[in-house]
Amino acid sequence: MEALFQQVRSLAQSGDEEQRKDVLDSLQRLRNSIEKPDDTSLQMAALRVEIDLSLFSSLAESEKPLAVGELSDKTGADPIFLGRMLRYLASFGAIKEADKDTFTSTNISSTIAPSGFQAAICHYFDTMNPAIQSLPSFLKETNYEYLTTNCAGMPTFLDAYPVREHATALHPERVLFVDVGGCFGQQAIAFRNRYPDLAGRVVVQDLAPTLQHAIQHAGVETMEQDLFQPQGAKFYSSGNIFHDWPDDKARIILQNTIEAMAEDSIILVDDTVLPNAGVHWQAAQLDILMMTTLAARKRTSCCRVPG
Repeated sequence: MEALFQQVRSLAQSGDEEQRKDVLDSLQRLRNSIEKPDDTSLQMAALRVEIDLSLFSSLAESEKPLAVGELSDKTGADPIFLGRMLRYLASFGAIKEADKDTFTSTNISSTIAPSGFQAAICHYFDTMNPAIQSLPSFLKETNYEYLTTNCAGMPTFLDAYPVREHATALHPERVLFVDVGGCFGQQAIAFRNRYPDLAGRVVVQDLAPTLQHAIQHAGVETMEQDLFQPQGAKFYSSGNIFHDWPDDKARIILQNTIEAMAEDSIILVDDTVLPNAGVHWQAAQLDILMMTTLAARKRTSCCRVPG
């Protein structure tokens, strides 16, 4: 990889400005062809407009490339405006320009087309982006002090932890797995689907307003529960919980779980821990987003919850 890197650098530096830009364009096309949606920070405003017009859904459902006029008929958008927007989306690889004023899906747009991914983009643009835009002025006003008063296809603990090896003393009436603060139940459902034969109840716990929107699954039950009240089960899972809370609150959550544990109970913490150096840009970006939108943070490998 290093030899290839040096070869590309040499090629870019040996030619004129036009050749340097050609190298950059070629590298961008290569990146577009192999990346997945979570590998890049796409232009949010254009994607937000796309979602309102359902452009990616229309392209994904079509068996052939669609002309601007066809997409204008589907969306009701002005064809001149739409052509400009589609060309912009194609310029950074979100879609592909198949011919003049004709466009088709890419691996990026096909993945973004489902409603779940589009909801994430809307959340980022509508909720997180205003906070991000306010961050520079806010930090200047507060003299750059850090506030600590509050705090789609990625691997999970199920891919690393040997559940079967530790799944002993099970009983159909015993709680097998509790997802503490489990939101809509995705992780609990993933656990039950991965281990449908293990005896015991699988429970997702969260506050009542959240559980009203929980995903229904025959093998998973919901239970109203406050993170700061004692729990009860064989496996306790806390996924992406502690990065929301300062150390004193994290200790309370852990202590309440510990007090309810049986001798064979196990706590599983599924969260991101940043290395002390050489942090990947996605992880560093997530840390800044946590700070900006929730006054929270991603802990590093040198940080621990004392107590």
